[in-house]
Amino acid sequence: MPSVAEAPVSNPAVSPAPNNALRERLLTSAWLIPAVVGAVLLLPTAGFAVFVGFFMLLAAWEWGALTGVERWAPRAATVAALALFLLLLWLSRAQPVFLLAPAVVWWLGFAAALPRLHVHPAAARIDRLLLPLGGLVLAAPWVALVHLHEDFAHGPLLVLGLIALISLADTAAFFAGSRFGRRKLAPRLSPGKTWVGLYAALAAVSIALLVTGVLLGLSPGATLALMLLGAVTVALSVVGDLFESWLKRRRGCKDSGNLLPGHGGVLDRIDSMTAAGPVFVLGLIWLGFSA
Repeated sequence: MPSVAEAPVSNPAVSPAPNNALRERLLTSAWLIPAVVGAVLLLPTAGFAVFVGFFMLLAAWEWGALTGVERWAPRAATVAALALFLLLLWLSRAQPVFLLAPAVVWWLGFAAALPRLHVHPAAARIDRLLLPLGGLVLAAPWVALVHLHEDFAHGPLLVLGLIALISLADTAAFFAGSRFGRRKLAPRLSPGKTWVGLYAALAAVSIALLVTGVLLGLSPGATLALMLLGAVTVALSVVGDLFESWLKRRRGCKDSGNLLPGHGGVLDRIDSMTAAGPVFVLGLIWLGFSA
């Protein structure tokens, strides 16, 4: 979910025209969406793991810059470290809970800290605490998506369902917040987000999961549990977005990168999933929905 107004206003003389920006966004979406859907539905889990891992490694490159690693060689080393970590996770076939649970604890902790969080410009040095955190932030959603794809009944459809859930929440929040939003959710981090937008996202996802539960013939208790899990997932997806906004504001940049024209960087597209993926899959495991 892309962040809104995350940098000082740029010079209009050098800013891309709105039509050009929209054209770039549509052109990128025209190949990105089919690529993602095709990878989810057509690739075996090993191929899907490589596909998702590739984007996580691109995100690791951007993470390095956001944590103060400017030189090419150290940033490449951070990417290589994540690649090795993902490979070890794949080869060990460790229980996903051992990585998903710490990730969820981290996101809950960051959510609790948000009301007291201040944005201070980062010093011109490497954030040595934030740099290794990228291993958890980027590896956990990879584990979540791969496990969901492989170990759940109709796993590929569940992966698409999770992506659709986050997109639905984003769309509902945007339109309701734009039309009715007044009170800002986190004005220091993302002025475009409002409480009304969050409520609309929660309502839209709850209704969608209620309909899903009825269509699948789930019991009322299971349907309610799924709706509650959806609400928590949406709430933490916003936290993931705000965390990336905090990183970018500290470094004084609007986007995490320019790898996806019209969308910014890879982190700008997966920031919500970094938090939503682990909590959603961990919740499904805890609720007993796994195959």
